[in-house]
Amino acid sequence: MKRTFVFWLTGLSGSGKSTIARSFADILTKDGFSVKIMDGDEIREQKHRQLKFTVNDIKKNNQLIAEHCLMEINNYDFILVAVISPLVDSRKNNRLIIGEHYKEIYINISLETAIKRDTKGLYKKALKGEIENFIGISEKTPYEVPLNPELVIDTDNYEIGHCVRLLENYAKNLRGKKGIHDE
Repeated sequence: MKRTFVFWLTGLSGSGKSTIARSFADILTKDGFSVKIMDGDEIREQKHRQLKFTVNDIKKNNQLIAEHCLMEINNYDFILVAVISPLVDSRKNNRLIIGEHYKEIYINISLETAIKRDTKGLYKKALKGEIENFIGISEKTPYEVPLNPELVIDTDNYEIGHCVRLLENYAKNLRGKKGIHDE
């Protein structure tokens, strides 16, 4: 029986969620697995543009993504969701919607490091007040650290390659002692 995993990568903007998801997807695809990536930025731009960054809209966005995962669950071996997903209640709801397939992966980076790296320039704008409700900066939209994630990946102290290997090893363990390559 085919078992699908939904790896929900959550973390601050700039933590490396999308980079890790894309690198891991490349490995999985080369190994013959079917993979779907759901990138939070792309989903908002393509499907949920009407939603803002209020707490209620963030919850709605996450719920819609979780429901989309559930609709796709039988079409892929792995669904990799790379989205900030800042609220504990929202992630708890995702787990209820997706069920046993849901695996929460916390991409841990300190706010200080995320601000230093700031590859998109978003933190700089948020700190100047140019972006309203920026997650992790605005008091209205805090990032709530996951309480019990299945895996924590520390991008503060480790290079992306190491972080991807951690995710790969986790997937191998999930699929059983024979490893990621065996059904």
